[in-house]
Amino acid sequence: MTTFPAVRSRYPLIASLLCLCHLVACNAQTDSDSPRVSTSQQDSADQSVNAADRPNLPPVKTAAGGSDWPRLLGKDFDGVAPVEGMQLDWSVQPQVAWELPVGDGYGLGAVADGVYYQFDASRDGGQMVERLRALKIENAEPIWSVNRPLNYRDMYGYESGPRGTPAIQGDSIVTFGVSGELCCRAVQNGELRWSVDTRLKYGVVQNFFGVAASPLIWNDRVIVPVGGSPAEDQKIAPGRLDRVISNGSAVVAFDLHNGQELWRCGQDLASYSSPRTMQIGSQTIVLQFARDHLLAIDPEHGKVLWKQPHRADIVESVNAILPIVDADRIFISECYQVGSLLLKATPTDSEIVWQDPPQNRREQSMRCHWSTPLLIDGFLYGCSGRNNPDSDFRCVEFATGKVRWVDERRIRTSVTRVADKVIVWDEIGRMQIIRPNPERLDVVAEYDFTDLVSSPCWAAPIVVGNRMLIRGDEKVVCLAIAD
Repeated sequence: MTTFPAVRSRYPLIASLLCLCHLVACNAQTDSDSPRVSTSQQDSADQSVNAADRPNLPPVKTAAGGSDWPRLLGKDFDGVAPVEGMQLDWSVQPQVAWELPVGDGYGLGAVADGVYYQFDASRDGGQMVERLRALKIENAEPIWSVNRPLNYRDMYGYESGPRGTPAIQGDSIVTFGVSGELCCRAVQNGELRWSVDTRLKYGVVQNFFGVAASPLIWNDRVIVPVGGSPAEDQKIAPGRLDRVISNGSAVVAFDLHNGQELWRCGQDLASYSSPRTMQIGSQTIVLQFARDHLLAIDPEHGKVLWKQPHRADIVESVNAILPIVDADRIFISECYQVGSLLLKATPTDSEIVWQDPPQNRREQSMRCHWSTPLLIDGFLYGCSGRNNPDSDFRCVEFATGKVRWVDERRIRTSVTRVADKVIVWDEIGRMQIIRPNPERLDVVAEYDFTDLVSSPCWAAPIVVGNRMLIRGDEKVVCLAIAD
């Protein structure tokens, strides 16, 4: 898999984004992706390296209530691992349970009912395809693998694989590919139920790095940022999003059962952030951090309730993190000019609690690029900054934006919470286990996996029970955590 180091060097802001860290509905399909167990030459090359010969591995254990990671950042959009009732021993470095070679793409997958679903891209003969695989999390034994033809070329020469995470609900799994094809399948065998080419259907002018958002499934609605434009905008030169306008399809909802459009709303283009829900009283609201605004949407009727402007005045600016919610407060951030913002929301409006000074990055509390911080006991823990060495790991007081401490290491990281610990995973493959502590960086353990995975390591680790999934450039590794 090509990693394009020369392009990374020339376009560091572009490189750091790509970790994100997606046939019109109901048309009859001529299925080139009939469900199958992997048998092709490419699939054989991509079979897992099993750890069956490692008898000392702790057996797979699940947390009380189950150990699923059904969508981006987990069940509650907060990066918190399901490990309730488990005692994990971080004094011992986790052991390799299995390794899975992967194709193009930057994201980890999803986990449900003991099955890991990996979404990436590879070549099947001479054709580039998007590939979804189901494997047993215990040993990576393949269950099924399906392909869809992929026609996508990145403007900056980066990988053509998915940036997003599949979403699982019940017996359905939904993927949103880099070219904008939205697919719903059966989790049992990968059978395609419906697909929508959102690029063609809504007139999407290609974003700099394609589609990077992950789908949201809510009340049998599949909600995704589309950001289409009028037909005349299709003639605008690539990369000139400053000249592109919206056609009212910033966010679109589809019926989970048949792919029919239920509603569309929002005069905005798409960003790289994903939709999530929040609850204010009895009202469920969907938040979408779009290209120019944070949109608050009534998901039942597809109405924009309010919006908050937030974007740098740079054409290639990026809104990418998932909004962080605490009761009626919402945190959003970007790393180019305007930094962070905390809002207090109602179903009909919002007000600013605190806001970073624009275009003054030294005074800004947190400048999030692609990695969403964790909120723990009133403090944010996460990566601030755009590129190395203009990046650090820090702790920020959520209610005020006051910076409590800054780590001296100048490297980008992503984070996952596991019980009372935090996994800090840097982009070259080193890991710290820390205690959340607003007074200082409190390191419990450090592991070096650079001989196991190659950079970039941009996806936040997934932990389910006593198994941890990490991703490098060319493989996903499952680690067994001592307990």
